[in-house]
Amino acid sequence: MNNSIYIYGASGHGLVVADIAKNCGYDDIIFIDDGDNNYLSFEDTKENTNIPIAFGIGNNKIRAKLFKKATNNGFKIVSLIHSSAIISSSSKIGIGTVIMPNVVVNAKTKIGDGVILNTACVVEHENIIDDFVHISPNVAIAGDVQIGEFTHIGIGSNIIQGIIVGHNTVIGAGSTVVKNINNFQKAYGNPCKEIEDIN
Repeated sequence: MNNSIYIYGASGHGLVVADIAKNCGYDDIIFIDDGDNNYLSFEDTKENTNIPIAFGIGNNKIRAKLFKKATNNGFKIVSLIHSSAIISSSSKIGIGTVIMPNVVVNAKTKIGDGVILNTACVVEHENIIDDFVHISPNVAIAGDVQIGEFTHIGIGSNIIQGIIVGHNTVIGAGSTVVKNINNFQKAYGNPCKEIEDIN
C-alpha cells in the first residue's frame, strides 16, 4: 500500500476523515485546502497524481465539485471504511465514500459515490443511497429505503421501511420519517413534514 494520502478539506470533518485514513493504514496524511491558510492547495498538488485522494468536505455539493475536479485531473479517488464498521458482503460501496466508526450497512444495500456514512449510523437491507448523500451520526434507516442524490439526513433521525426521500433534500435532526419526502425539500419533525421548498 502507498502509505500517503491526500485529504481534500482540512476542517473538522477533514480531521475525522484523516483519523479514518490512519485506521485504514495510511500513515502520511497530506491535507489539501483551497482556503486562506497554510495548507497545500489543489494547484500545489495537481501534478502529483500518484498519491490517492479522499474527501474531508461535509457539504454535499462542494464535495461533488471537488470530486469531479480530482477525477478530471487523474487522481485515484479512494473510499475509506473504518475497521469497526460492519459492511455486508452483498452490499456495494461507491468510490470516494467515507464510512465512519461503528456504522452498519446490511445486505444488498447500494451506496453511491462520494457518500458520507457518519458515526454509528445504521443502513438496513436493500437500501439505495445515491451519490453525494450525507447520513449523519446515529441515523437509523430501515429496509428498502431510497435516498436521492445530494440529500442530507440530520443527526439522530429515523426512516421507516420502504420510504423514498427525494434528491437535494434536508431532513432535520431527530426527525422520524414515516412518509415519502419530495425533491428539494426541507423537512423535519416527528412525524417528519415538508416545511420549505429549497429549489
